[in-house]
Amino acid sequence: MTDEARHVQRVYLTLLLGNTLAASFIWGINTLFLLDAGLSNTEAFAANAFFTGGMVLFEVPTGVVADTWGRRVSYLLGTVTLAASTGLYWALWQISAPFWGWAVVSLLLGLGFTFFSGAVEAWLVDALRASDYQGPLEAVFGRGQVVSGAAMLGGSVLGGVVAQVTNLGVPFLMRVGVLLAMFAVAYRLMFDKGFTPRRATHPLQETKAVLSASIEHGLGNRPVRFVMLAAPFTSGVSIYVFYALQPFLLDLYGDPKAYSIAGLAAAIVAGAQIAGGFAAVRIRAAFRRRTSAVLLATIATAVVLALLGVVENFWLALALLAVSGLLFAAVTPIRSAYINDMIPSQQRATVLSFDSLMGSTGGVVIQPVLGKAADVWSYGTSFVVASVFQLAAVPFVLLSRRERAHADVVVGEKT
Repeated sequence: MTDEARHVQRVYLTLLLGNTLAASFIWGINTLFLLDAGLSNTEAFAANAFFTGGMVLFEVPTGVVADTWGRRVSYLLGTVTLAASTGLYWALWQISAPFWGWAVVSLLLGLGFTFFSGAVEAWLVDALRASDYQGPLEAVFGRGQVVSGAAMLGGSVLGGVVAQVTNLGVPFLMRVGVLLAMFAVAYRLMFDKGFTPRRATHPLQETKAVLSASIEHGLGNRPVRFVMLAAPFTSGVSIYVFYALQPFLLDLYGDPKAYSIAGLAAAIVAGAQIAGGFAAVRIRAAFRRRTSAVLLATIATAVVLALLGVVENFWLALALLAVSGLLFAAVTPIRSAYINDMIPSQQRATVLSFDSLMGSTGGVVIQPVLGKAADVWSYGTSFVVASVFQLAAVPFVLLSRRERAHADVVVGEKT
């Protein structure tokens, strides 16, 4: 590996570290925060659905920003937008705002995250290729998983402990501070490499051209299309389960105020993410085709969710949570490498954003449905229903596999 490629990876890992740390401060207590503000379960997950709705609404426009103005500009805009909208979230909690306020600010939070999605990954892949990196992308994405998992582990535990010692609002202010620090870091270290931003004289025409080409290389590319069509089910389920685990585990534990336990749940997911990041390259090597790994993880996750829905023991639930997190973390780098190997540089950020949009679409629909199931029956029942949604992704993975894309079997890579 060249020194230049090592530098690119260091910058990428630094950005992931800061982003994940900032985000994870609230991951262990977000649902509890919304319920403490006076929202019902249905309203809390509807607010989360508005967040994912914001990602659906803004994914492609912000992807176009990254593919025209540059990945660096998109990242900087993301830090500012997310910091401001997180501050507004804290203000809503302070005044016990009505649901419509949460809906509006949740949309803005979605906007902030869409500036990141696609842009950082596209920046990494282009910069690595411009730096003569010859290794497997799974190796780099796997290291990213490890760093993200470590940041999530520390951030989620710290956020839960701080919330218990102070109040549920402080972790949100901590997120704002770290995001502003990451703006300064990215401004100094992140520069577009292997990609030349285009300052279009006709922005609408440029946007239309990029979007058209992105659709061609995304939904118009059959193996990519089917992977994207699986995303609404897998992503929608994972978003719901992550946040529903907070009150679910507190109920099993028997103490609704034990916020550090909610942080522990997020920390277990983080630990699984670290392990999955280390295992990604080895798992890829165990399967001749990338889609085999994706297919197995999809089915296994559905089984684990069904089991999680029927257990009544706190510690067994934690063990199942760890297994679920490990499956998700191990397959994510493989899926990312599969998609990136099938899309060109000039449309990379927009296609990746469109992929994220598809996942967010599932969150918009699935979260309220599962939240309602939790209100009417129980969180356990909602996890069983979630397992059915998870299995709905299987046919699309099989269809992508049937296309026998060149990226499904990669040979001759230097490690």
